[in-house]
Amino acid sequence: MNEVKTCVGAIAGSFGVNGEVRLKSFCSEPSDISVYNPLTSEDGSKSFQLEITGQLKIGLSAKIDGIVNKEQAEQLKGTRLYAERHRFPTLNSGEYYHADLIGLKTKDMKSNEIGRVEALHDYGAGPILEIYIDQIGSTVLIPFTEKSVPNIDLKEKCIIIDPPETLK
Repeated sequence: MNEVKTCVGAIAGSFGVNGEVRLKSFCSEPSDISVYNPLTSEDGSKSFQLEITGQLKIGLSAKIDGIVNKEQAEQLKGTRLYAERHRFPTLNSGEYYHADLIGLKTKDMKSNEIGRVEALHDYGAGPILEIYIDQIGSTVLIPFTEKSVPNIDLKEKCIIIDPPETLK
């Protein structure tokens, strides 16, 4: 069975001279990334056992088993870290993992296909869906609220949106 994996972080470079790395965590609680040990590279060819060693201004510092010097740590820069999806906590109703929403088709309230979800952003004022609109050949931003996004059907891989007047 080919296990579904989700990117939970990335190695941003070395930290110090003893093989620690700077780590970007994509988990809602950044230090939770180590809960998913062992992590793997995207293709699964490499495995990483992380130990969080500190909080940095941007990201975390971590020790990886087998990495003992700055040069080894620096070689891992850019490596995206993946966890097995079945290890993620079950979400409450109305909660979604970002990875589940990316790529879903979008339809308006009359079931007309609009486009697909490209990304989910949060710049501090609340989450926003970036949707590629086929008709105009570019993306638009839609607030990820119950009013603007009244229905998400993961089984059908579709999100119903109530688009702004400019898209109707």
